[in-house]
Amino acid sequence: MTNTPWEASSGLYRKLAFGSMIISGTGIILAIIGANMKNPVLMYTAVGIIGVGLVTHVIGLVIRARDAKAWRVSQGLIPAVRPKRERKKKS
Repeated sequence: MTNTPWEASSGLYRKLAFGSMIISGTGIILAIIGANMKNPVLMYTAVGIIGVGLVTHVIGLVIRARDAKAWRVSQGLIPAVRPKRERKKKS
């Protein structure tokens, strides 16, 4: 694994990271335009778009954590998680 998380990350993480920045940036720009035009509908829509960008960012963080855990398991740094055994039903 390289020293930077960006070089070692998956394509899905990179797409989500760029997507969240673009979505949040679009929301910020719309909020500024709505504030200057005194258009509350545009401002509230922009807040919703910023929220979607934040949710996308959190999903990217989850994907990054999943990838990092898979890398640690493949390197033998942590043990692999075993599937839960089925419990016997009481009769």
